[in-house]
Amino acid sequence: MADLAVLPTNRDEDWRYSDSAYLAGADVQAINHWRTLDVPAGETRSETAAHLSGAVVDRLRVHVGAGGRFNAFITLGGGHFQRAELEITLEAGAHFEFGAVTVGGDDKVQEIVTRVIHAQPNATSNQVVRSVHWGHATGNFLGRIEVARDAQKTDAAQNFRALLLEKGASANTKPELEIYADDVKCAHGAAIGALDEEAAFYMAARGLPPKIAKRLLVQAFLGDAFAAMADDDARETMLEQALHQLGDAV
Repeated sequence: MADLAVLPTNRDEDWRYSDSAYLAGADVQAINHWRTLDVPAGETRSETAAHLSGAVVDRLRVHVGAGGRFNAFITLGGGHFQRAELEITLEAGAHFEFGAVTVGGDDKVQEIVTRVIHAQPNATSNQVVRSVHWGHATGNFLGRIEVARDAQKTDAAQNFRALLLEKGASANTKPELEIYADDVKCAHGAAIGALDEEAAFYMAARGLPPKIAKRLLVQAFLGDAFAAMADDDARETMLEQALHQLGDAV
């Protein structure tokens, strides 16, 4: 008999920072649903998503065939609780490129969760996540990279940075590396802090109004997540959507 689906709670490691009230009242089938995508060997697939309103739990499993490529770019910017979760399996020579943004105020909880499995040799992955929050909002990033024993020559990186515009806002990050091969390059970095007031002052001293100077700094910060997008128009659209969520916060 198949195991019955159950609701996750904050006791589950991958949901430790999630909104407990939302989880308690969620639809068990909906929250346990995974979308799936197969990228054939040697081919490229891309997905962009901007969740700008309403509660969202979007879970996606992707298998990328040998020499294939999967690109994903995501913005979480609305709703009290939003979660985008990706589980990516890479075959030999495959690549995963990922950029994501969480942006919000009030008491929103927005989180990005990734698990990237390097199953075969010579696969590469790059993840860039940026969070901007104010009020009592929270931005989370849980990123796990797994390198199988036979996955030599893996090159994997993930980078998370959070910008907190007010003292009540917070960010959580939990980077994980699980490596069983011995000839790999794996790196992760994380930083959480406030807006660089010196940079804003420098720009203001050269004639830019303070509010515009701060907004330009936030724009550059968020733009890192979409820098790898090949389509210029799509990249600008994603950035504009993220910036629009700032409202009067900056």
